Amino acid sequence: MTILEKITVHKKKEVKKLKREKPMEQLKKSVFFNRECYSLYQSIKNTNGIIAEFKRKSPSKGIINDTASIENVVKGYQNAKVAAISILTDSYFFGGADSDLIEAKKHVNIPILRKDFIVNSYQIYQAKAIGADAILLIAAILTSSEIKEFTSLAHNLGMAVLFEVHTQIELEKYTSEIKIVGINNRNLNTFEVDFQNSIKLSELLPKNTLKIAESGISDPKNIKMLKNHGFDGFLIGENFMKSKNPTIACKEFIQKIN
Repeated sequence: MTILEKITVHKKKEVKKLKREKPMEQLKKSVFFNRECYSLYQSIKNTNGIIAEFKRKSPSKGIINDTASIENVVKGYQNAKVAAISILTDSYFFGGADSDLIEAKKHVNIPILRKDFIVNSYQIYQAKAIGADAILLIAAILTSSEIKEFTSLAHNLGMAVLFEVHTQIELEKYTSEIKIVGINNRNLNTFEVDFQNSIKLSELLPKNTLKIAESGISDPKNIKMLKNHGFDGFLIGENFMKSKNPTIACKEFIQKIN
């Protein structure tokens, strides 16, 4: 069983438990539920396109940064003028929590992407309830019908969808409702990074979609190269979070691409 399969199996069990503990009606009473979301699409289109991530650990790298303050990091990211912030909310594999996103929401006024492994519509309502402006849908763990259903639901709740693919087969699950497509430079099964694979896939995307390069971006030169191939946005997490001061790392990185 691959790590992605393990995560998916665990997530399905986790969601069953959550649905019992916090029913849907309770989620809908959240102070965030009827709030208008910030537009991830417009923010990426009108800025440098950097989506800076808050991530404590990963299955492949272990602990990345378990001392950083969510408040300090997200404030620093916003001050560095990123387009959006990605918050890992998976607890078991990535050391995150819904409370991280709720806390982040108190301190910034730019879009926040809930980065998690969505396998059930309940999680989309949950994302809205904790203040997310956008959700991630991973093609590798969802069927075409689930992607269509989850995309429609997210849009109806006012949230954007970042649709993540890594292969041409996964890209075939694309639906025209989706306006933001993330191409993961890292193979989630082997964790190897391959920019050329991403570039080839990007050429198959409809022209009206925003192209986001995800993972493995560690050098400003990577951004310049990917921009030359039509990418609009860049999700960067580990490169900033592995620093003692992620906000300074983010600011210095952005200064080099401007």
